[in-house]
Amino acid sequence: MHVLRGGRVADADGTREADVAIADGAIVAVGDDVDDAGEVDGEIDAEGKVVAPGLIDAHVHVMMDGRPDVATAVSDSDYTASYRTAGNLRAAVEAGVTTVRDLGSRGTLALDAGESVAAGEIEGPRVLACGRNVIMTGGHGNWFGREADGPAEVRKAAREQLKAGADVLKCMATGGVLTEGAVTGAPELTPEELAAFTDAAAPTDTPTAAHAHGAEGIKNAVEAGISSVEHGTFMDREAAEMMAERGTYWVPTASALRGIVDNGIEAGIPEDAVAKAEDAAGRFDDAWDHALEAGVPIAMGTDAGTPFNFFGDIPRELASMVEYGLSPEAALEAATVNAADLLGLDDVGRVAEGYRADLVLLGADPTEDVEAWQDPAAVFAAGDRVA
Repeated sequence: MHVLRGGRVADADGTREADVAIADGAIVAVGDDVDDAGEVDGEIDAEGKVVAPGLIDAHVHVMMDGRPDVATAVSDSDYTASYRTAGNLRAAVEAGVTTVRDLGSRGTLALDAGESVAAGEIEGPRVLACGRNVIMTGGHGNWFGREADGPAEVRKAAREQLKAGADVLKCMATGGVLTEGAVTGAPELTPEELAAFTDAAAPTDTPTAAHAHGAEGIKNAVEAGISSVEHGTFMDREAAEMMAERGTYWVPTASALRGIVDNGIEAGIPEDAVAKAEDAAGRFDDAWDHALEAGVPIAMGTDAGTPFNFFGDIPRELASMVEYGLSPEAALEAATVNAADLLGLDDVGRVAEGYRADLVLLGADPTEDVEAWQDPAAVFAAGDRVA
């Protein structure tokens, strides 16, 4: 048993002075119970520091590396994609991200990466993954998605991902920014296809996620019973109210738009993608206003891997969420307990007895200074100090 001694704890339950004891990959005691938890094998001085839960990113693409033009990765071999994935995961965990949800990679790459992390073969956060995105023929992300048309094909495609071991099912409800020729907000999968998609997930109670920019596509996804809307860039008031009423999570991925808009065609990003991102960014403020006013539940996600959206920079998403109107406390909740709830995990997101020892040691209280997440003094993944 090791004890983080002399610091404060900050999580969704607030900030308080408390020592934290960890053993066998789990938190075994917090506060007054630490001294009664067993023999102490070592101590870590946490004086002046804050112990917080490791971050959870609900939307990444482990095969992508932030390059300006994602299409250039199409010709990479599976071996190259695997090496890149290992590097991305290492960068994420060093930044204090202890769980990620991959929402689309080639084949079983992300699923296999999750198994490798769990087996201790590579270092990284816990990985949950969808396998391949289910998309319409020629739709957004067609170069790595599973194309399907009509309810029967969509249902089969979803079941294929479940057979491969998917932790979540992901579909494309609208077009997107990074697929040339796709119309960002236009509906792609039909309401009937989306209903078949969620129907396939229902018997195993598998969470579902829908890439959806446009308001019509968002509403189609919500009506089909999708668990989370990814991006939601053109969300209108009605869509926000529907999401709040049904408890549909929003994963805003502010970092994705920012990476494209801030760097532009001068950095090598395709002109088509920049034009669509700039249009989307102009509507994103309204989406936040509608979501916050309606009380839409929010979970943190970054779309890490998209242009200039690097895995080592994931913690910056919390600062972006605060800029859009969340308090630092709400940003913490979005990146810990909310994301854990969305992912169906009940053992992460808090500094509490019985939870996995996925922890970060910060130099300031993140409920007061949201930028504290960006420079962790130490990172523990399942009790092992990894950074």
